[in-house]
Amino acid sequence: MTQFDIQPGQVFAAQMFINGAWTSGSSAEVVEVENPANEEVIATTPLGTADDAAAGLEAARDAQVLWAKVPAVERGRVVRKLGELILARTEEFARLITTEQGKPLDQAKGEVGATAEFLFHAADNARRIEGDILVSDNRNEEIHIRRHPYGVVVGLTSWNYPAALATRKLGPALVAGNGFVLLAHEITPLSGLYIAALAEQAGIPKGLFNVVTGRGPVVGQALVEHPISAMVTMTGSNRAGREIFRAGADGMKVLRLELGGKAPFIVLEDADIDKAVEAAVVARFTNCGQICTCNERMYLHQDIADEFLEKFVAKAAALTIGDPMTNPDMGPKVSGPEVDKIGSIVAAAVAEGAEVLLEGGALTEGAYAKGHWIAPTVLEVKDNSNSVVQNEVFGPVVPAVRVGDFVEALKLANDTHFGLSAYLFTQNHRRIMQTPYALNFGEIYVNRANGEQVHAFHNGWGQSGLGGEDGKYGFDGYLRKQSLYMNWD
Repeated sequence: MTQFDIQPGQVFAAQMFINGAWTSGSSAEVVEVENPANEEVIATTPLGTADDAAAGLEAARDAQVLWAKVPAVERGRVVRKLGELILARTEEFARLITTEQGKPLDQAKGEVGATAEFLFHAADNARRIEGDILVSDNRNEEIHIRRHPYGVVVGLTSWNYPAALATRKLGPALVAGNGFVLLAHEITPLSGLYIAALAEQAGIPKGLFNVVTGRGPVVGQALVEHPISAMVTMTGSNRAGREIFRAGADGMKVLRLELGGKAPFIVLEDADIDKAVEAAVVARFTNCGQICTCNERMYLHQDIADEFLEKFVAKAAALTIGDPMTNPDMGPKVSGPEVDKIGSIVAAAVAEGAEVLLEGGALTEGAYAKGHWIAPTVLEVKDNSNSVVQNEVFGPVVPAVRVGDFVEALKLANDTHFGLSAYLFTQNHRRIMQTPYALNFGEIYVNRANGEQVHAFHNGWGQSGLGGEDGKYGFDGYLRKQSLYMNWD
């Protein structure tokens, strides 16, 4: 059983999880957690302080010393057990995610599956902690390159996938031998706390995994700046990433930052149009467009643009919006300020010359009188410098730009400071092979919608981040290297 009991009409008083115990922390103040579908307060969490951050870090430091001595395969078994406990509670956990974040229930179940899968794959990496033995220039000597944990890792996550983003970082950190402190985002803190409620059952030692709550500018900054934290892994906005970069500079913290994206969606004249339209809809409107790898701007070859847009607009207009527990195509936006932000983005784009092909916007009447509802908007833009093309939207709004050829599409796609994900739809093998050399993005989807896999590598170029997550390359980032000169003269 978990510690959670979210009941309609009741406010659940959640606590932080520090050193194996539930605590209200050092402040009497709380943050309210809202259901974005009806604006009801479902829970409160402690408004953490720098003292709470320090307590979590100190607990993780003390526990990590012993954890690092546990054989990696045993660490992997514990992490796998946590994944099994999560998967066994898919229905309960998914309903919690939907209640605090707003994504449709089936999508939340998919997130629970990913949450467990990140742990399973991390456990598999336990036998892949490898070093090297090099031939020395000196007689009777070898050089050993060894891998060691950093010590204590801080995890800062976004509100769009509050469970999966937590274990994406937690799993490899623990298997590598690190301690871990998670700051659960104040908008969606319950998912991280739910995972912590299963930690003891999984056999995670007391103090090794801690979850603190509160606001990033206070608790997050304290976690980053504290001398105990050796590494910080964060998923969030570019603004937050820059703040963390500055906060970690004096302490020379190791940073892994997955930041925003502005993915171009290129459709050429020889593409399978129906397949491209379907993928464009999925890649834009899943989770109400709140995915960093979303289709953020479409570049359509002029020969197929009319056909593509007619079909795309029709599918976008037909998307169902409603109670996320009933599995519509789209649930609510996560908060009221997020809806307001989208409205401002569209207004600015239109003022700069964008043409509205599908007018969506905030929904506020009837069944939508309560909650943070927004309908899809599709724009056509002639100028690639339009703000809606250049700035991340993170919501159900997408601009389309017509291009004359493949070269122009690549040029406009690269005209951005982001470099996370990109899409290409074509049946021309030569173009497909040219694309990875021509597109300046860390992740490219060819003839498919988005959705990275746990054994690949998810990383951004440019201002979309540092480091990366997943697979053997992501796992290796949670280990530091040591050179040992073995001389036996």
